[in-house]
Amino acid sequence: MKLKQLYIEFTRLADYLKSPALLFARLAVAYGFYEPAMMKWSDIHAIADWFASMNYPLPLFNAYAAATTEISGVVLLTLGLFTRLISIPLIVVMIVAILTVHLPHGFQAGNNGFEIPLYYMIFLLIFVSHGAGRFSIDHLIFGKDK
Repeated sequence: MKLKQLYIEFTRLADYLKSPALLFARLAVAYGFYEPAMMKWSDIHAIADWFASMNYPLPLFNAYAAATTEISGVVLLTLGLFTRLISIPLIVVMIVAILTVHLPHGFQAGNNGFEIPLYYMIFLLIFVSHGAGRFSIDHLIFGKDK
């Protein structure tokens, strides 16, 4: 019985870490999307050509869609604004990246495998399910854990 009470108290105290953890996770994921987004925007036509070489339909449109989604994700995740919503198209971007670029290389990140995009997807699923936390514009606008 004492172990159960100890665990309940630990859980109560650990709940204070939820919002700081969500903030740090949002900032880390936003930072991770920043460089790929900027690379795409720096030469969108090269990205469209690359997409065409992989037989993406509408390569220029999809290059703009991916770049826009990624840079929107950087801004919105950093601010904690519409966090649950922006996480969904970012998950789609990660699924496409895994299926078209990373999967043939296996799991390991060092081999350009799907390890890192998978971790990003996991974080994004956490944002969909838990929101942005207290340290966010979502919390200011929509209230508790939105």
